[in-house]
Amino acid sequence: MFHAAELAGSREEQQNEVLSQLQALIEGERSAAANLANASALLHYFLQDINWVGFYLFDGRELVLGPFQGLPACIRIPMGKGVCGTSAERRETLRIEDVHAFPGHIACDAASNSEIVIPLVKEGQLLGVLDIDSPLKGRFDELDQSFLERFAGLLTKQLETPLALF
Repeated sequence: MFHAAELAGSREEQQNEVLSQLQALIEGERSAAANLANASALLHYFLQDINWVGFYLFDGRELVLGPFQGLPACIRIPMGKGVCGTSAERRETLRIEDVHAFPGHIACDAASNSEIVIPLVKEGQLLGVLDIDSPLKGRFDELDQSFLERFAGLLTKQLETPLALF
């Protein structure tokens, strides 16, 4: 059972605690839907100054909305479009300080001003992306990126390929 608790220590120590919590939540669970839902809830609880956190899953053609926390979102994102589609196509993390300056930004929530997107890749296969938005410009830094890439990597190890939601 998960118990909400105040995290103590340095930012890095708190991030390591969240990684431990993620490991405990997903260990032995095969349902991608359950693991992605718990992962988005964990990040929503832990991260400050964010307004959306969730997953877009690759269906072989485009990204499709998966489990998330926040306001309703865009359902489908073409590869190479917006921050999510570009991150997925390039298979690299994109940390955008001002989404309004990003060419082709897809505005699902007008309150979002910065964004970080981490691709989920396993055995060379794109599974989807982890997408996090903030109302603050420049919200995400290198430490956030490193933590979120480790978080996504830990989660991706547990996901099966091809992605089986249930």
